[in-house]
Amino acid sequence: MTENDSPARLSPGDPAPDFTLPDADGHEVSLSSFKGRRVVVYFYPAASTPGCTKQACDFRDNLALLNEAGIDVLGISPDKPAKLVKFRDAQGLTFPLLSDPERTVLAAYSTYGEKTMYGKKTMGVIRSTFVIGADGTIEKALYNVKATGHVAKVIRDLGLATV
Repeated sequence: MTENDSPARLSPGDPAPDFTLPDADGHEVSLSSFKGRRVVVYFYPAASTPGCTKQACDFRDNLALLNEAGIDVLGISPDKPAKLVKFRDAQGLTFPLLSDPERTVLAAYSTYGEKTMYGKKTMGVIRSTFVIGADGTIEKALYNVKATGHVAKVIRDLGLATV
């Protein structure tokens, strides 16, 4: 897949593409089961890598704040469930990590494609975060985010920052 044949990027107001993916334990998780609640869905390249670990731990450390505001968190990567179990258990992650090895959901959210890494163009997961409203529409679509400081920005953007 190249940038030319990938779907257009999602924008606020767009309906969030529904999905059903297995979590780390192999249980099916559907976006539609969160209807009526807001959800942060974030896409990351690979479990247990430094940037992805930092980002996941930041979500873990702020999960109570997000949950108290009625916001759930889902992480999606192309990793298989067995790798997600190790990542979840090693980092004490308490929100669902979903497996998309066929990259169908990554494609639906335009989070897989050409990106620049260390000055070289490559194909891969574009680190991205979406805030999906209780009505199932995209509230925020953030592409090419940095792992460090990103969760704090999401919290500020949602008006939840205490500082």
